[in-house]
Amino acid sequence: MDKALARERILGHPLPETLEVGAMLETPSLAFAPDSFYREVDFLSIGGNDLKQFFFAADRDNELVRRRYDTLNVSFLTFLEGIAERCARLGTPLSFCGEDAGRPVEAACFAAIGFRMLSIRPASIGPVKSILRRTDLGELRAVIHQAGEDGAQSVRPAVMEYLRGKL
Repeated sequence: MDKALARERILGHPLPETLEVGAMLETPSLAFAPDSFYREVDFLSIGGNDLKQFFFAADRDNELVRRRYDTLNVSFLTFLEGIAERCARLGTPLSFCGEDAGRPVEAACFAAIGFRMLSIRPASIGPVKSILRRTDLGELRAVIHQAGEDGAQSVRPAVMEYLRGKL
């Protein structure tokens, strides 16, 4: 980006007053980039659809395997929570983009593990906003962590039981 801006400056082209450069985290390997990467980008967005596909090594377009993984799988949520904690520690704004961000239960879980920005379709705003306004994220986070400590493969049953009792 710096080279492109320098070239444009040399050519006398107008440059933007400000420029933010971010990254889409769509492969698990990028989560393990050095801290300097997280400090250098202006924002990071989780590309949830691709990340989930690569995390579980299952083609999301293949009907034979795509339903074998759950967004609320303990390993996947733990992985996402680690990214959220790292971004918070380093001051890197983080968002989650993808189909799952527009699903109310998944969105509530993402918020509970530290995501404060979700990129969703307009039709999903109402249902997601409704569940977020009525959910104690600290309690939900405790439910998520307890399910993991209890050895659950997915937190979905525990989360659904919690939400039924609260909503």
